[in-house]
Amino acid sequence: MPPYEKFLQEVLIDAPTLQARVAELGRQISADYAEVSDLLLICILKGGIMFLVDLTRHIEVPHEMDFLAVSSYGKGARETSGKVRIDMDLSAEVTGRHILIVEDIIDSGLTLRFVMDVLKARRPASLRLCTLLNKPSKRQVEIPIDYIGFDIENKFVFGYGLDLDEKYRNLPFIGVVNLDMLT
Repeated sequence: MPPYEKFLQEVLIDAPTLQARVAELGRQISADYAEVSDLLLICILKGGIMFLVDLTRHIEVPHEMDFLAVSSYGKGARETSGKVRIDMDLSAEVTGRHILIVEDIIDSGLTLRFVMDVLKARRPASLRLCTLLNKPSKRQVEIPIDYIGFDIENKFVFGYGLDLDEKYRNLPFIGVVNLDMLT
């Protein structure tokens, strides 16, 4: 039995379904940015990296990638602290560029509101948001999401970039955590 199975309550989104939706998002983004020559994808680390890698393979317009690390969770925390900080800033200039933020999951919206405010202050030509998972029931602040992979219920999930205490990001599916096993 693989080590993650004791934490897995159910597979919420299987690998083929994930990959099909990521391909659809890539086609949609390619169409929407067909006339743009300076698209910059900004991946929110660490959770967004698996999604970014697969998504970028399906985006047919020229683009660059950069990375931003922010945190609002403590190690092992399941709830946001509400205080967001930048742990690693971008290396690319964003002023005057078309920016697409790539995120793994949006729940409260607090982290992404902070990120979007920071990036807006840097005066990009446009700023859009793409998330693999959206938890609208957890939203504390309104946030415009341009591309959504899946709306999900308020469940603690892991896999495909999302961690369970920094582990199991490598799983090819999104699983629901069996909370009874987290003691």
